[in-house]
Amino acid sequence: MVNIALLAVAAALLAGLLAGERRESTSLKLIFKTPLSVLFVVAVLVQPHPLPFYYHLILAGLVCGLIGDVCLALKRRRSFTAGLVAFLLGHILYVVAFVCLTDLRDWLTPVHFLVAAVSGGVFLWLRPRLGPMLVPVTIYIVVISVMLTAAWVAFLNLALNPTGAWALFVGALSFYASDLFVARDRFVKTEFLNRFVGLPLYYAGQFLLAFSVGLVR
Repeated sequence: MVNIALLAVAAALLAGLLAGERRESTSLKLIFKTPLSVLFVVAVLVQPHPLPFYYHLILAGLVCGLIGDVCLALKRRRSFTAGLVAFLLGHILYVVAFVCLTDLRDWLTPVHFLVAAVSGGVFLWLRPRLGPMLVPVTIYIVVISVMLTAAWVAFLNLALNPTGAWALFVGALSFYASDLFVARDRFVKTEFLNRFVGLPLYYAGQFLLAFSVGLVR
């Protein structure tokens, strides 16, 4: 019941955020985005946490996401860089959390090559447009790719609750997909479509990761 209430409030805030994005209003975006991002931190705090190490790592990653969200909403180059660093730290925390749930024998599957191919294609697509952001964006692509593959390996762990494994993997996949739209908006073509698709994917990913804390056993 608590999770349903959180999602209902989140949906209303997301609608307001998308309206702010549509109007290109920084004040409106901050009004809706900040509490919406606070909400996924609240979501993880109210979950049972049978695996304390996983809980603490996901919590820290979500806090980094909250900081990154505020930075990206400001739409300045320095703010974008700060947001990138915050999300990078968040992904590293997620990687550690997922790795703790994995079996080393599962770390070489066709999915790993698929993720590497997709991420390599994204890098080649963005590279001519990155300029001084080449190095930080390249590092970010590598880390988020490792995050997704670590989530996949955790998903393969049959000892985990299947519901929690699905929440973990789909959450990571949604986050990865949302970043493609952030990159397109920042480096290729700035338009509302990027945020209309990317923001729901991003928040779905963060909330799924928050809920996975109570479902992964």
